[in-house]
Amino acid sequence: MLETAALLREVTAGLIASSDFDTALDRLVGTVRDAIPGVTWCGVTVLRAGAPASVAASEPRLGDLDDVRYGADGPAMVAIRTRELVWSADLRTETRWRPWTGRAMEFGVRGVLAVPVDIDAHVVGAISLYAREPGVLTASQQLTAMLLAEHAGLLLGAVRDRAGADPTGESDETLSAGQVIDQAVGVIMTQRGCPATEALRVLRSASAALAIPLRDVAERLVTSVARPRDT
Repeated sequence: MLETAALLREVTAGLIASSDFDTALDRLVGTVRDAIPGVTWCGVTVLRAGAPASVAASEPRLGDLDDVRYGADGPAMVAIRTRELVWSADLRTETRWRPWTGRAMEFGVRGVLAVPVDIDAHVVGAISLYAREPGVLTASQQLTAMLLAEHAGLLLGAVRDRAGADPTGESDETLSAGQVIDQAVGVIMTQRGCPATEALRVLRSASAALAIPLRDVAERLVTSVARPRDT
């Protein structure tokens, strides 16, 4: 527990000193990689209202493991969707997330641990711990990861609040439009089991076909889903 306490202190120091959200994510993955025994790399996937917002990796080449590329199929996206810890001690025997696992193996990843992070009402994500050696991610790392996720979520939420509700610095009006479009993208991803990029293409195609602004199409979709069905 002393090691965990030291990790949380280091994470706190790095994140509260961050000038913006993306900087905070970069500092988070670097700190986690260096501080947790057995962890070779660390990644963070963040979604805003169901659409990809930010991704950070402790090693740039591992940015290719951004799970959004694989739709809902990958440890981080499963952790985000189920709000539960996802763990594989040895990817060589893993049968879940086959496309993602194959890519991870190419990068030398042999173990993965993904834990969900709640940042605020509109932003969720997952911290992924990657190991070069199989079997080194154990129950000890799982406990540390869960404590880390809870702590990091609070800090990242504070960074977003300090930067102004959105890390890109959009105005309140633009953000409102972006949120409803993100929500619509999330609905399509859930309905079709497709990645965010394809869901956005579907939404844009509907907008063009109907000659209706993208935001209006998104609002209609979100409203239709939220409306109670007749029994």
